[in-house]
Amino acid sequence: MTTSSKPPRSRLDPDPVPRRDWLGLSALWTAGGALLFGMIGMLKLPKAAVLSSPSKKFRVPLPETLAAGEAYVPPGRSVALFKDAEGVYAVSTICTHLGCVVKANPEGFECPCHGSRFLADGTVTKGPAPRALPWLKVSLGGGMATIDEDTVVPPGTKVS
Repeated sequence: MTTSSKPPRSRLDPDPVPRRDWLGLSALWTAGGALLFGMIGMLKLPKAAVLSSPSKKFRVPLPETLAAGEAYVPPGRSVALFKDAEGVYAVSTICTHLGCVVKANPEGFECPCHGSRFLADGTVTKGPAPRALPWLKVSLGGGMATIDEDTVVPPGTKVS
């Protein structure tokens, strides 16, 4: 009969970790890691994760060479400015059908998406646009026009 005996343990050998203690330590390290990643995420909170957009109220110089009835579209804006004998007015260049940006042409505007056509005053001449282009609030001062894209005014409202 053979007996297998374990070699005697040295007093320098570490004590074996019981299974329950190992699971408890694992849970503790996992919770600590989750808290650490949460803190790192919180450090990013003060910085806004929103893209800045241009202000809806802006100033633009009114060109001296702007002919009566000719559209002036400021770069990067969805507004057309007009100057005539009665004054200055602004028309939105966002199509009332599905929100495409209309392009200026000699007769007024044309929507590149679905073919709606508008006169220079925003009146619909060809659908599918259901309504005219909205007129926007304009104020003048010092050779500059201030346009408020959030404020719609009745068609025919001109500022001199």
